[in-house]
Parts: sequence; C-alpha cells; structure tokens
Amino acid sequence: MQADERFMRLALSLARRGLGNTWPNPAVGCVLVKDGVIVGRGWTQPGGRPHAERHALAQAGEAAHGATAYVTLEPCSHYGHTPPCSLGLIEAGVARVVSAQTDPDPRVAGRGHAMLREAGITVTEGTLEAEARALQAGFLSRIEHGRPWLALKLATSFDGRIALSNGQSQWITSAQARAHVHALRAEFDAVMVGGETARADDPLLTVRNFTPIRQPVRVVAASRLDLPRARLAGSVSDAPLWLVHGPDAPAEARAYWHGQGADLTQVPLGAGGLDPKALMAALGAAGLTRVFCEGGGRFAAALMQAGLVDELIGFTAGKVLGGDGRAALGPMGLEALDQAPHYQLVSQREIGGDVLHRWRRT
Repeated sequence: MQADERFMRLALSLARRGLGNTWPNPAVGCVLVKDGVIVGRGWTQPGGRPHAERHALAQAGEAAHGATAYVTLEPCSHYGHTPPCSLGLIEAGVARVVSAQTDPDPRVAGRGHAMLREAGITVTEGTLEAEARALQAGFLSRIEHGRPWLALKLATSFDGRIALSNGQSQWITSAQARAHVHALRAEFDAVMVGGETARADDPLLTVRNFTPIRQPVRVVAASRLDLPRARLAGSVSDAPLWLVHGPDAPAEARAYWHGQGADLTQVPLGAGGLDPKALMAALGAAGLTRVFCEGGGRFAAALMQAGLVDELIGFTAGKVLGGDGRAALGPMGLEALDQAPHYQLVSQREIGGDVLHRWRRT
C-alpha cells in the first residue's frame, strides 16, 4: 500500500537518528498513525533504551488506541531491561502493526509478530524490507555473522595515493570532505585503525567539529601495543579506547594502557599480524555493530583479504601524485582479476570539489 510505504519511509528516517548511539541494540524507528494523522514518533534512544515503540507510545498516549504502528524491525518479545515492545503495543490497544523485517535475534525471531497476532492485532510484514535491511546492516551482521559491519574509508588522490613518497599527506582532500568524515564517524559505533597508522599519526579518532550524542569507541589493533603515549593515552576520558593485541604484547605495555583506562582484548595471531577474523569476532562479542576503519594500508589489505570489508567509502580528490606516491592499500597477493573483491556503487556526490562515493560488497 502506498500509505504504508510513505509512513515506513518516515520510520526509517527516524531510525537513522540512532546510528552510532544505540549499540548493542539496533537503531529502530516507529511511527503511530491514526485516521491518517501521525500521533506518535519514536526512535531507539542513546544506549539502546527506551526502544522506538516505547518512545512513540509515550508520545501518543491514549491516541495510540486503534492506531497503526509502523516499525522498522519486528517488535521485541522478550523481557530485558524493559518489558517487550510487543506487549506495550498490545496494552496500548494498537489495531495494526506494519513491520519492515523479522528480527533475527534468537530471542525474538518471529515471536513478536506472533504475540501481536495472538492478541488480535493485524500484522503486515516486509514493507520496504530491502531498505530496512540496508539500514540495519550492522545489527544484522552481528546477529547473523557474529561480527560488526565494517566500512573502510579511503581518502585518496585521483590515482589512488594517500601521500607523497616522503609521507606528506596534508591535505589531499578538501576541508569540507574532512569535516564530513567526522559526521560519518558519528554514525558508527567505533572508529578503528591499525597500529601502523597509530604509530605514524597518534590520532585522536574522535568526532570533532560538533558534539556528538555519543563518541564512538576508538579501536586500535596493535599486536605488541607499541603505540605512542601522547594523544591516545591522554584522551581516554574523552572517548573509550579499546586496544586489540596479540599474545606477544609485553606485560609492561599491557599494564601501562590498562592504567590509562583503556580496555584490552587479546586475539590470536594470523599470517602477518593479528588474525582479522578473530579481531572482528571479538568486537562483535563486545557489542559493536558498525565499525568505521580508517587504515592503514597493510591493516586494511588484511581485512580485505579476509573478506571482512562490507562497504567502501571513498573520498577522491582531483590531484595526481604519481606511481612513487604511497598506495592506499598494501599488497593483497592477487594473481587473477576474478580474485579481486567486488563492490557495487550505491551513491556518489560532490563535497568541496572532491567526490564521495560509497560501495557495498556484492
């Protein structure tokens, strides 16, 4: 129905407000409509509660009775920190629920829809499901694959270089493009780099230029914890710092970073450093659903080789640095074109004279 799609699009736009703020819970949107009039709107609040449905019901009050609820994910059916949202919809007297997708969480997985139907509520499933799944890619990845959705950001010259041969890189892309990176960081649960980038730049990895609702977790993957002890160490009170290391990390380094307030996680080693799949599984087990990786080249190549990069976010500038410039990715050992990871373009736009293009794995 045309009206169903219209109100579901609104619910999806509300759900987007929660990206980066609700983990480990999904970012959900809910719209309550009665006689063609919106009587309540809600989205999952920072930290994951209240849930979108509870938020919308509180706004609607008694007007929720007889209304239709448009929800971007099946209402939950289990008791956690709050009672089930399905129960809340039932108690409010909602007449119909339109959901975009079934919740794959084993604690729900169709039970929410069943509860609603058993209470005499009409349920319509699958409205704008593809759009909802794209928005919920992080939550779905964690539930279905045991790891967060991983986006790799690359800011390069036209010929795919991130710096001159002498290391100079400031600035290849425009100030507007760099500012947009901070907006992107705020939509993810975590910002991640490898140890090589951390040692070279001692980056803050925080959202700046504006105050986010919730600073993303900063994840640094460094096998031996051989990291600079300036900006990263001095900013733990400003944003969480998670360090992923190998079994060979020295005890002194572990003690130092633990003393600074960082969270430490050990994962096994792989062929050329930390095992990428174990690393991502550990982040998923810790509750992260969406990770924004900013390099470096060898670390990004390892993630790519392991089949873990779900999305590419590229900022391409109209500069040409030449073959002696530093490549955006490290070697991947490909011997045939059909071995290359393949992505499909989903959007592109101009920002400050640069091109922002986003690709998803096919």
